Amino acid sequence: MVQQIEFSLPSLKRGIHLISEEIYSQLPTLPKSGLMHIFLKHTSAAVSINENADPSVRVDMHTSIENLIPENQTHFKHLDEGPDDMPGHIKLALIGNEVTVPITNGKLNLGTWQGFYFHEFRNNPAPRKLVITLMS
Repeated sequence: MVQQIEFSLPSLKRGIHLISEEIYSQLPTLPKSGLMHIFLKHTSAAVSINENADPSVRVDMHTSIENLIPENQTHFKHLDEGPDDMPGHIKLALIGNEVTVPITNGKLNLGTWQGFYFHEFRNNPAPRKLVITLMS
């Protein structure tokens, strides 16, 4: 059986946000076993799974990503949507716009310290759409 849920995150400021509760709030009763796939329908934001206990991890991750791919590089040609757009596309290519998690015994089979991250790369973001696909 396959089930899909599409929902929007509100506009979130540039940075990395823990969105585990937003994901869990969308889920129906999970099957005994299967997979949950999350797909982000945008090209200048990303989703990932990482440390969910200490907020300083998100700060360090954001700072490191910003230092790796800074804005206003002279070699960027795609400038129509502002100085944060092309760096956002590159960051998405490195981090990704999808994650998959196993479902075991009716629960997401994440590690103890794992949570869902949303990475916003734009200075003036809009709401972002996610699609959750449950497969059993």
